[in-house]
Amino acid sequence: MYSKTILAAAAIAGVQAQSSINSTSGYLNYTTVTGYFLQDLASTNVSTFDYTATNFGLINRTYPATAGLKANLTQWQQFEAQVNALNADAPLNTAYKVLFLGRHGEGYHNAAQTFYGTPDWNCYTSLLNGNATASWFDADLTPNGIEQALIAHDFWAHEIATQKIPYPQSYYTSPLTRCLKTANLTFSGLDLPQYYPFVPSVRELLREGISLHTCDHRRSRTYIHDLFPTWNIESSLTENDELWNGVTAETSDAQDARSKIVLDSIFSEDDHTWISITSHSGEIASILRVLGHQSFSLSTGAVIPVLVKVTFLPSGPPPSNPPYTTSTHCAAPPVTSIASLAQGCVCSGTAVGGITTPIFNISSDYPTSAGYQATDLGPVVTSAPAISSYSY
Repeated sequence: MYSKTILAAAAIAGVQAQSSINSTSGYLNYTTVTGYFLQDLASTNVSTFDYTATNFGLINRTYPATAGLKANLTQWQQFEAQVNALNADAPLNTAYKVLFLGRHGEGYHNAAQTFYGTPDWNCYTSLLNGNATASWFDADLTPNGIEQALIAHDFWAHEIATQKIPYPQSYYTSPLTRCLKTANLTFSGLDLPQYYPFVPSVRELLREGISLHTCDHRRSRTYIHDLFPTWNIESSLTENDELWNGVTAETSDAQDARSKIVLDSIFSEDDHTWISITSHSGEIASILRVLGHQSFSLSTGAVIPVLVKVTFLPSGPPPSNPPYTTSTHCAAPPVTSIASLAQGCVCSGTAVGGITTPIFNISSDYPTSAGYQATDLGPVVTSAPAISSYSY
């Protein structure tokens, strides 16, 4: 990997193609290379798409890189050769990478939203830590979510054995519990090579969109380390969650700016081509927007690969730091929700809109081993730190 002081990019091809782009200034531009996966096509029905029935969506086709070859290669081996050829032929400022984007299995927050209904969930219940039977603060996986992660594990095992799919060379995950456990269930125990072991990097900015929902408030760094002590937790991930405050929320523009930061960090530091990212529906949607990919909604536990062209440019648009927004909600279950309203909340005794005062005041982070931090005492935190002030 080139030094970060060099304003350049590299593309290196081999049996396992590797490429890296490194810079201290300049701009990384992302483009989705279409024509290889069903998820790239506007004609693909998102609601019926099944990654396990479609070879991760890889289209059966021929490639220039394997034209005329007599070897009996699987579709994934042919695609791997094509990616290697793209990197070998790429100019110095360009690299091609394949991202396996996996959504976590069903969490208790997903089950709660289904149980309570979207208006109640968005306007009130999601701001609670849980109910009498379940917790959805930094939500854990439900039994169904565990099963979905194990389905992904078994499908990876099948693809490795029968399709000779390229192994992920690097693994990244959100710091939220449902992603940590999904990644572990998916990849632990697979027949992976020693030179590409499953040792994920936990990245703060791969988390779900930052909102008032307690399911998106992460536990402490110590908790993550104790859960998976051999994993790599980035040095800038703070002990307690400094991005969630229970009052303000990211806009889509703010989340996309955050996603650009974490992709820039990964692609500047990681010289691998085949990369696994375990994250969330909202964050994967944001990553796809940054990559110029069409909208493609993943069901819980689903995985899609995306072929990405990364180009280093001497300059680009100035960095953006879109502000957070103060979200409205209800102090009790809502009457209903209306799409035309700012947050959609119609609260009891309120004609329009909702309230902006938090249901819980936040006095301290993680006072108990359970990690719950919301209390009815203490000062209210009313602002979120600027994402751009973090070095991820």
